[in-house]
Amino acid sequence: MNKGLILVFTGDGKGKTTAAMGCALRMISHGKRAGMVQFFKLRTPNSGLRTKFKVWSFGGGFTWRVARDENAKVVQKAWKKCRKLLKDPKYDLVILDEIHIALKYKFLTTAEVIKVLKRRPARQHVILTGRGAPQAVIRLADLVTEMKCVKHPFQCGIPAQPGIEF
Repeated sequence: MNKGLILVFTGDGKGKTTAAMGCALRMISHGKRAGMVQFFKLRTPNSGLRTKFKVWSFGGGFTWRVARDENAKVVQKAWKKCRKLLKDPKYDLVILDEIHIALKYKFLTTAEVIKVLKRRPARQHVILTGRGAPQAVIRLADLVTEMKCVKHPFQCGIPAQPGIEF
């Protein structure tokens, strides 16, 4: 049975966005189209895959560096783009990157996000990422993976590395 799945990548460990992007590459290898909306992230360079994988980034970086009212405005712009993609059957996979952070800080309501997810095209897959996935989203999901940090270079004073952390 071909059914659009809802996948949740959450937890305190690294790899949530990377796992989502891996799924996008897998989708593209099957000739499908994927789109990703990034909440709270600076623009990500888009590779030569533009026709099969589009990325829209909304935000000025980490939430503690940007005023709450500015974040609220940017989240609404990102959510508007999400709603558009979640209605568009030409996207086989839609990634809502760091949406759990928008829910945690109450820039969006979990009920509204779930309502939109339930109305998407029947065969469209969706991945939601970010720390602290709400229980209601976890219950709705078909697959939930929690990333757990066992060891991280930050703990040894090693700064974020291009291509690894961002």
